[in-house]
Amino acid sequence: MTTAPAPTLAARILPDTRVVTLALVVGFALLTALLAQITIPLWFTPVPITGQTFSVLLAGAVLGWRAGAASMSLYWVLGATGLPFYAEARGGWQVATGATGGYLVGFVVAAALIGYLAERRQDRAIATAVPAFIAGTVVIYLFGVAWLARQLGVGATEAMELGLVPFVIGDLVKAALAGVALPTAWRLVGRDQA
Repeated sequence: MTTAPAPTLAARILPDTRVVTLALVVGFALLTALLAQITIPLWFTPVPITGQTFSVLLAGAVLGWRAGAASMSLYWVLGATGLPFYAEARGGWQVATGATGGYLVGFVVAAALIGYLAERRQDRAIATAVPAFIAGTVVIYLFGVAWLARQLGVGATEAMELGLVPFVIGDLVKAALAGVALPTAWRLVGRDQA
């Protein structure tokens, strides 16, 4: 038996219109670009520590699967066209398809997964929100590390050392922060009414 999708946090707070949805899609793409500028380069890997994954988690949960994925797709496309939307104010096709390109693709899939889970009320309690955000983070790693391995011509172990291990603790912190923020927001707007 399938359950009907529950309203997203955005739909609970704002009018559920195409104009509002479009504005939120653009807004989260821009937020992701802004948080991508919070960057700590690491000397041993082409993958920097950034704040953008936090925005990916929020985009899916707040917007739902379709709009969340659309927002991250827009982010990827705008950066690919040359706008300085990626880490370290970089952009262009070579960056979008380079060593970190898999993470960008993973952002789209992760936002869709988290949005799907949020539409099934997994964003309403910490006990379900944190695992949903961790699942989205795992999706980002799956795409990112696999792509990184192919781009660099390295094996799975080395790709994980370059593209996963240095980021796990920070990404768990981001998942925990999002996992507390969303249920808190739902409590503030009246979770029981949605």
